[in-house]
Amino acid sequence: MSKKEEKVSKKDKISKKTKNTKKIKKEKVKKELFLTGVKKEMGKVRWPLKKEMIKYSIATLSFIIFFGLFFTLGDLIIAGLKMLVG
Repeated sequence: MSKKEEKVSKKDKISKKTKNTKKIKKEKVKKELFLTGVKKEMGKVRWPLKKEMIKYSIATLSFIIFFGLFFTLGDLIIAGLKMLVG
């Protein structure tokens, strides 16, 4: 390899390193901006009180139980009718 080729290849390596470094810095800045935005938005969130959580949990469980029974009974009725007909 001649000296010119060595100089060119060293310059290429240096320019690649600086490009990679710039790219890494940009990615780091993007991540920091994203996390800053997330933190800011989390500050805006109104978290439910304990009393509200209990109320919503009971409502959710009630609906789950109701629809579970509804579909089970519906399935049993349809299965019973199938046995009578078939």
